[in-house]
Amino acid sequence: MKNNDWKDRLNIVYSTNPNYGYELNNDDTEQDTLAPQKQNLLIKLDKRHRNGKAVTLVSGFVGSEEELKKLEKTLKIKCGVGGAAKNGEILLQGDFREKVLQLLTNLGYRAKRGN
Repeated sequence: MKNNDWKDRLNIVYSTNPNYGYELNNDDTEQDTLAPQKQNLLIKLDKRHRNGKAVTLVSGFVGSEEELKKLEKTLKIKCGVGGAAKNGEILLQGDFREKVLQLLTNLGYRAKRGN
């Protein structure tokens, strides 16, 4: 066992059994990215907790963080705005619902506009 691996151990603090094998937290498995035709993306406008400023939220992405960042960068460049990608969501500053919907459908994604 490596040094300071006690943070990775699950459900056990200490064992007196010298042959006990600790369960380690191995969340290194990355999720496979679905093909664009199988993605169900939802595009909506959000103003909550943003002091009244509108942001376009693209949610429902299933895949790796790397692929999410690539899609986010493409959308930011095409719309000419700032934004972020985290937790399977892409956030773009401003109301770009129609433009994002058109861009995603041109890229082959299944997307629909919410509210």
